[in-house]
Amino acid sequence: MIATTVDDWTQAVRETVRRIPAGRVATYGLVGVVAGRPLAARSVGNVMSACDDPKVPAHRVVRADGRPAFPAHRERLRREGVPFVGGRADLRRALWMPRLSGDRARAGGRTRRATRRR
Repeated sequence: MIATTVDDWTQAVRETVRRIPAGRVATYGLVGVVAGRPLAARSVGNVMSACDDPKVPAHRVVRADGRPAFPAHRERLRREGVPFVGGRADLRRALWMPRLSGDRARAGGRTRRATRRR
């Protein structure tokens, strides 16, 4: 038997994606924010492409413009009730809006303040 270990980041991404309910979608960037790394959309994509766990609904994670990563994902999302406009998930109606708490909410909402030199 081969033992596999999953690093903390991969585990955080998978747990976040498991929270997306049927009929809703999240963008790669949103998953990164919720998982604790606001600028890690590409890294989320890498985790999802390597994920072979059937308990992780990877088809519910879409590109920032609403396009699913693969054509088969579009069909699965339609069966779950995700509305589409053209070939894109309608993010106005189907975007998952998780509650952020504690450090994750602050890390995702932090903005740089402009400083003025004198």
